[in-house]
Amino acid sequence: MNIESLRDYCLSKEKAEESFPFGEDTLVFKVMNKIFLLCGLEHPDRFNVKCDPERAILLREEFEEVQPGWHMNKTHWNTVFMNGRLSDSQLKEMIDHSYDLIISSLPKNKRF
Repeated sequence: MNIESLRDYCLSKEKAEESFPFGEDTLVFKVMNKIFLLCGLEHPDRFNVKCDPERAILLREEFEEVQPGWHMNKTHWNTVFMNGRLSDSQLKEMIDHSYDLIISSLPKNKRF
């Protein structure tokens, strides 16, 4: 996966939007105005995604490419490196998990 396919995948999610709220160097994907993925354009080989805390620990223990979220709450966010060791399906699953966590945190009347 590269930055272009990452962007395409994120935008394929229902109601996903991209923006640059932190400046032109950080690409942010949101759903219902809540962030589910960030990618620094200076280092497009990695991204930050939200993760269940217990699952985050397991992923970090299993894959050196999954680290505590850089500049994020390290309990709830992972930085994931797209250096070819993790398959596209594994990367997409982590993106899906982040997106689903955001959807499930919304008030019931705003979920879809």
